[in-house]
Amino acid sequence: MAATDFKDYYAILGVSKTADASDIKRSFRKLARKYHPDVNPNNKAAEAKFKEVSEAYEVLGDADKRKKYDQFGQYWQQADRAGGGVPGGGFGGPGAGVGGFDFGAYGSFDDFINELLGRMGTGGAGGPGGSRRSYSYQQSPGGFSTDGFGFDTRTAGRANSRSAMGKGALDQEATLKLSLSEAFHGAQKRFTIGKESVTVQIPAGVKSGSKIRLKGKGATNPQSGQRGDVYLIVELLPHGFFQFDGDNLVCEVPIAPDEAVLGAKVSVPTPDSKVTVSIPAGVKSGQSLRLRGKGWPTKKGQDRTDLLVKVIITPPQDLSAAEKSLYEKIRDSRKQDPRASIANIHL
Repeated sequence: MAATDFKDYYAILGVSKTADASDIKRSFRKLARKYHPDVNPNNKAAEAKFKEVSEAYEVLGDADKRKKYDQFGQYWQQADRAGGGVPGGGFGGPGAGVGGFDFGAYGSFDDFINELLGRMGTGGAGGPGGSRRSYSYQQSPGGFSTDGFGFDTRTAGRANSRSAMGKGALDQEATLKLSLSEAFHGAQKRFTIGKESVTVQIPAGVKSGSKIRLKGKGATNPQSGQRGDVYLIVELLPHGFFQFDGDNLVCEVPIAPDEAVLGAKVSVPTPDSKVTVSIPAGVKSGQSLRLRGKGWPTKKGQDRTDLLVKVIITPPQDLSAAEKSLYEKIRDSRKQDPRASIANIHL
């Protein structure tokens, strides 16, 4: 990444470098709601801003990534991917692909992985399931394309003992980043390993941590020709409206004070539609209403979990003179003390 490409994620989220995790999360949620495509249909600028905000939160919202970002600045991604160094070149050298790795030094992606297997084996892995290093790749026209997979390789010893590798040592793990929409509806991803094009069908309802196995698509033992498998580990990107609460989805829906007092019928987005929800009179801010069968698809694909609608009472902004007068009348005529239950609390 060139210096001119460096993104100040703190500035993008509008927080200081000393901001704590809760401040970062709060700012992200506010901006994600503001620029979400559902709120700004057919607005390319808002869509680009939403992606930028999501990218910033993906880094600053993760303690480890944030630490590397703070430490290495514009080179944090390369430092994260390279670990102890990548064979065949440094960061951003001639012929380097996206992310700064020089793939031109290898005849194929298999050669690249096999070299990694050998180099990483010298680090004392000692056997299958030993040392792991993660390498993340981005879309690169004409080159190795994985839509953002990050490969982990497992080694089984030194380079000179690769002929004794078991199949498990040739297995690889790749982080498959999906939007919530792709994971909910299912998606098709295509990428290439060497000269081979691989199409992956993502079933609807996968979640972060779900594994998808690509049999015989892993690294190759140069002696026996045996190939391992690739395991795609799903990582869902943050969404500005829907969050997970266990197996269920949860969202926050703002309502006006009069709707909280009198009750109301409000339109609430679900992952695939909008439904009308009855808000009971006297609802409290933070109270959740359960919409059964409106959440996330189950593994069987026929049922869905629940959607929990968390009601947030939102005071009006920029009151007109008439509105302010009405609220003053309500205040003056109110007979109930909302803090009566805590009047006598003390230590």
